[in-house]
Amino acid sequence: MSAFTDHEIEYLRSQRLGRLATVGSDSRPHVVPVGFHYNAELDTIDIGGHGGFSTRKKYRDVLANPNVAFVVDDNPSVQPWVVRGLEIRGEAAALEVGGKEIMPSFDDAMFRIRPARVRSWGVNT
Repeated sequence: MSAFTDHEIEYLRSQRLGRLATVGSDSRPHVVPVGFHYNAELDTIDIGGHGGFSTRKKYRDVLANPNVAFVVDDNPSVQPWVVRGLEIRGEAAALEVGGKEIMPSFDDAMFRIRPARVRSWGVNT
């Protein structure tokens, strides 16, 4: 059974950008926009990037503390603007391979988030 409803999966598949929140070594939050893909086979959120993804702060944060939050919502510059989104909390695993499966131009390194809690607004209608 999926952590997501059918409407939430449809919404995730329609989006390409989200915001990942990690916890730094100083216990302070760090939030950055990232590209992602809903992995239907594993029911996970897969996150990747390019330009040295595995050297970035977010990657180091996940290695030290896997607890993350991830938000996907609509861009208010797109009209008509509809308030919709998802917040996903869970644990992220840093993986050395798989990023190119998200997007061929991405680095090999990636994260895989296993949802523990999903909250959505405006999506399940």
